[in-house]
Amino acid sequence: MKTKCGAFILSLLIALNCICKAQDSSPKPYADEHRPQAHFSPAQHWMNDPNGMVYYNHTYHLFFQYYPKDIVWGPMHWGHAESKDLIHWKQLPIALYPDSLGYIFSGSAVVDSNNTTGFGKNGKIPLVAIFTHHDPKGEKEGTDKFQNQSLAYSLDGGSTWTKYSGNPVLKNPGVRDFRDPKVMWYAPEKKWVMTLATQDHISFYSAPDLKNWKKESEFGIKAGAHGGVWECPDLFPLKMNGKTYWILIVNLNPGGPNGGSATQYFVGNFDGNKFSPLDSNTRWLDYGPDQYAGITWSNTGSRKIFLGWMSNWQYANQVPTKAWRNAVTIPRELSLKQSKGQILLVSKPVAELKNIEEKTISLKQPVFNRSLLDLSSKINKLKSRYVLKLSFATLKDYSIRLSNTKGEELLIGYDPAKDEYYIDRTKAGKMDFQKNFSGRFTAPRQSAAKNSDLILVVDKSSVELFADGGLTTMTAIYFPTEDFNNLAVKTTGKLAINNISISGLKSIWK
Repeated sequence: MKTKCGAFILSLLIALNCICKAQDSSPKPYADEHRPQAHFSPAQHWMNDPNGMVYYNHTYHLFFQYYPKDIVWGPMHWGHAESKDLIHWKQLPIALYPDSLGYIFSGSAVVDSNNTTGFGKNGKIPLVAIFTHHDPKGEKEGTDKFQNQSLAYSLDGGSTWTKYSGNPVLKNPGVRDFRDPKVMWYAPEKKWVMTLATQDHISFYSAPDLKNWKKESEFGIKAGAHGGVWECPDLFPLKMNGKTYWILIVNLNPGGPNGGSATQYFVGNFDGNKFSPLDSNTRWLDYGPDQYAGITWSNTGSRKIFLGWMSNWQYANQVPTKAWRNAVTIPRELSLKQSKGQILLVSKPVAELKNIEEKTISLKQPVFNRSLLDLSSKINKLKSRYVLKLSFATLKDYSIRLSNTKGEELLIGYDPAKDEYYIDRTKAGKMDFQKNFSGRFTAPRQSAAKNSDLILVVDKSSVELFADGGLTTMTAIYFPTEDFNNLAVKTTGKLAINNISISGLKSIWK
């Protein structure tokens, strides 16, 4: 018996060892093809809009539209991740599940410090999520009242959530697209203000307690771009030269400047009742094809930190990833600057990105060889993830080429004849999954200065461009069949570059 038992135990141990080895040899969740290493993406399955972004107790919470059963859009949940530094993320259990009132669509979250809702107990401050309940049955039946606004609250810092028994708190008056509430505290009148997307314009509501809402005003019926439905709005103040301006962000699908979905914004004033723009100009926060549904974190004081979904509804369900689908942008800090007679939003990567920068190489006044500067040797150990910074004494035509040994390439550059920046991914790898993916995308230069600077955040299958101090921003994804381990800068004339720096990016998943 001892011999048989010993043999059995030995066989069991061998089997377990084989299983462990098999598990060890399987792909790790964040090591799969095309997976960004410096951007948040869920370990598995589908994600779209960032939601409920709130800073509380030294923690940044990111909720997001999530379907935990597939890599295509489905019944929406709120996924959840948290970070201490906006860069390293820990994915947590699902925060909100669909229920009898419908799917959990986009929304926001706030810190109810004064316990206006009465949700707080025993001195615990409630975090309150405000979201859209989307009823698929009502939609199928043809009613226009299938989207309503509801609440959930947390008394443990966002770990667990309880839906309010009185949901919905804002019922649909008969508007087919009635969604994506972004809520803020308006201190001068001691009330909450909700910015709500309603078809192709914005409706403002207010409430003293997040429960009893009244309509204040509307904006946008005759302003801005109207190529599609308005979604995921945001309203917040920013200061410039001591004066306060109000920024209204509105996401639009379709109708973006380069096709598909995109983010526009307005600069103006808000008096607690009505938003009044300074002018009727259409401004785009990001001209690239792959930044959408972007909003800002709440409860961050005067600092405004923006995050967008890094995809486009034209092809988000078809991009060639396997276990996961879609990611978010690098968090960006927003500010204002006057340029070309306009007050414009400036977007820059948050300073915390430096936490994962490494192996910085700096080249002062680099020398071109026949109008070509090959930097491939500088990035060949950086695994297709780095920050490239260039400072131009004078701005002339240039193109930056990311390429591989298979002849695939991504081109990024400036065209002086048209005074515009561009990203060209027509030869950047896999294209056949969707007809609108290939293309050359452009953005007008927003600065009149003779000198210029450029920051590129490159991460495996994405690039984010920040030009002229962040006055022009572009985001694009791409899917090469082999990493882009070659880098070169090309010009047709004499290009005066003061400095080039390249910093590798550590993986946030290790």
